[in-house]
Amino acid sequence: MAELLAYLARQLVDEPDAVRVEEVESEHLVVLRLHVAKDDVGKVIGRQGRIARALRAIVRAGGARDGRRLVLEIAD
Repeated sequence: MAELLAYLARQLVDEPDAVRVEEVESEHLVVLRLHVAKDDVGKVIGRQGRIARALRAIVRAGGARDGRRLVLEIAD
């Protein structure tokens, strides 16, 4: 799932080399932290958060398929 998230984020931003996904696991929760360049944060969030909401839905669906709870955090 982290690879898919990184791929999608690279398609959205101006600096694709700055994109990285950090995976933090706990017992029943996996947090995927998406790091992008400061200037690209708005592009990943989108107008009124639409792109961020769509990315979160994709991540959540991927986690449901594996029986895990995945959460997306967007960081700069």
